[in-house]
Amino acid sequence: MIQLIPSIQSTRSALDAERTRVDIVSQNLANANVTRAADGQPYKRKQVVFESLVNNAGANPNSGSTIRVTRVESDNRPFREVFKPDHPDADARGYVRYPNVNVHEEMVDLIASSRAFEANIAVVKNARQLAQQAMSIGKR
Repeated sequence: MIQLIPSIQSTRSALDAERTRVDIVSQNLANANVTRAADGQPYKRKQVVFESLVNNAGANPNSGSTIRVTRVESDNRPFREVFKPDHPDADARGYVRYPNVNVHEEMVDLIASSRAFEANIAVVKNARQLAQQAMSIGKR
């Protein structure tokens, strides 16, 4: 069972990272039409940057690795400009700057994150079943 612990710890870190990714994607979707945020600018899309860390690689080959969120950064793509001269946030030319959030891209990220979450849950379930089976061997 000791061999299973690193895989569960790695899976836990991946689940935490994916939860953060889902939170950021949700923020992006919720603010996809915010033309004026607290700073007076349109909302800027955020994205999660992951990092993989190998745990004690030299000491124990079965130590596994973990995934963590290193930072959440703003996307530097330009804002969308839409001609809406009657909008309160329209500039002198009649254009409104909308966030650089692409709803379709966010939905793809959400689905990918959801699938990764499901895969990691499957790892936890399999590790649990293996541990139960290993413990039942000694009872026979």
